[in-house]
Amino acid sequence: MSRIGNKPITVPAGVEVKIDGQHITVKGPKGTLERDIHRNMTVSMDGDVIKIARPDDEAYNRSLHGLTRTLINNMINGVVNEYKRELEINGVGYRAQLRGKKLVLTLGYSHPVEMDAPEGITFEVPSPNQIIVKGIDKEQVGQVAAVIRTKRPPEVYRGKGIKYVEEHIRRKEGKAGKK
Repeated sequence: MSRIGNKPITVPAGVEVKIDGQHITVKGPKGTLERDIHRNMTVSMDGDVIKIARPDDEAYNRSLHGLTRTLINNMINGVVNEYKRELEINGVGYRAQLRGKKLVLTLGYSHPVEMDAPEGITFEVPSPNQIIVKGIDKEQVGQVAAVIRTKRPPEVYRGKGIKYVEEHIRRKEGKAGKK
């Protein structure tokens, strides 16, 4: 029995949800999100409460039940409050700056790494060693932050690179510590 899938979703004031068969559209103060729901799931709206139902107790449908509820809930939360992901840059000479909507990273390569902000995503650089990725789509915010992190992942010996603020890097001892 899915505990998450059975929880009803309450739609806050100022958010408009439209269900058209397997297509759901959520419109709120920050923007609009759309998503197609899996054909096995049934989404119903009664007033300002959304409920998700599954056809049977097969393992596949049970896993889809909770996932579908979470995806719809993330859409509703995203159009009310933006999602954000914070990254931190460590290393001598490593820094980030913003040129228009373009994020320019200096990461020790022979050239600066430039990234354009996809539609619906905004970058903020409060300091040269901090990047904030914001947007209403949780999945897209996480993906863009992961792509930025892959430009120079943190290394375990000196801790240089780009990491999430909440991420803890397990440090390794170098050769000298072997004795």
